[in-house]
Amino acid sequence: MNTTVFQPIAPRPAPVNTEGPVAWVKTNLFGDWKTSLATLVIGSVLLWLLPQILNWALIKAVWVPSFEACRAEGAGACWGVIAEKYRVILFGRYPFDEQWRPLIATTLLVGLLVFSCMRMAWKAWLPVLWVVILSLFFALMYGNTLGLSKVETDRWGGLPLTILLASLSLVMSFPLALLIALGRRSNLPAIRSFCTIYVELIRGVPLISVLFMASFMFPLFMPPDVKIDVLVRVLVGITLFAAAYSAEVIRGGLQAVPKGQVEAAATLGLSYWQTQRKIVLPQALAMVVPGIMNNFISTFKDTSLVTIVSLYELTGAMSLALNSDADWRPFTIEGYFFIALIYFVFCFSMSRYSHWVETQVNKSKLR
Repeated sequence: MNTTVFQPIAPRPAPVNTEGPVAWVKTNLFGDWKTSLATLVIGSVLLWLLPQILNWALIKAVWVPSFEACRAEGAGACWGVIAEKYRVILFGRYPFDEQWRPLIATTLLVGLLVFSCMRMAWKAWLPVLWVVILSLFFALMYGNTLGLSKVETDRWGGLPLTILLASLSLVMSFPLALLIALGRRSNLPAIRSFCTIYVELIRGVPLISVLFMASFMFPLFMPPDVKIDVLVRVLVGITLFAAAYSAEVIRGGLQAVPKGQVEAAATLGLSYWQTQRKIVLPQALAMVVPGIMNNFISTFKDTSLVTIVSLYELTGAMSLALNSDADWRPFTIEGYFFIALIYFVFCFSMSRYSHWVETQVNKSKLR
């Protein structure tokens, strides 16, 4: 006879809500006593600093372009310096009456960059569109055609120069980085050695050294009657520098692709370039999207170093605008905040686009 006694099961606790802002705060800010203590300390510091920052940046700020008001006792941030000097900051030494030309040229180039990031633009005619827009950009900036006055490249500056150097160097460095990454994994010793020396040589020196060599040393090796514009030399230097770093990122993705897939492609009779184009590169590039975008963002910010060769991009134009005027020179920090906001908008946009590309790649993997 079975005499087993059934014991009642204790009731289980109700499920904990893991979604919503309250659950997020409890999990991330008050998960344990250490996290709670850090949250309280940091929160107290922010509560102490935030009113002072708001008081300086907004409440007591001076918005009119008057340096007398900015120097008054008790005045906060002097945003009037931006209203007074924004054209010099954005366009550098470009002729004042002709600044509508870099404005239109920059708008066209930024629009092209945004359009090129859309899936519907990934067609065979996109390179042709790039050639057309870049031709219009240089025609507007340089002039000497269509009735426009000539403006030498050493007078280009500000935001147009920053976007031009960043966009062209990134577009030209990416295919070069692909070839270098493939060359470093080549079975031919000469190609592999050349690519390795190139990468290690470029990565072993700072960008300032590359720009200095491209601007001042390279012309010494050219014939006396051959002169290359400083903008072209700087653009080549940034491109070669960015290509070396991107090549190492891409090489990491190539090494992550299983060798079995390459061997399977060989058994199917695919050539080397067919294997790379259809099997290896799509997987490798998908895995290194964050690293590639990180290099792109770094290159965009590194364009500020061209000031060393007397090309006044956004940062250099801001220094030129304020340091040359004794009345507004004390308010340089507001100028730096202004250009920092511009850099943040572009870099944050690139970061979000990288996240979107990763999402699209993950969706394709799940199919």
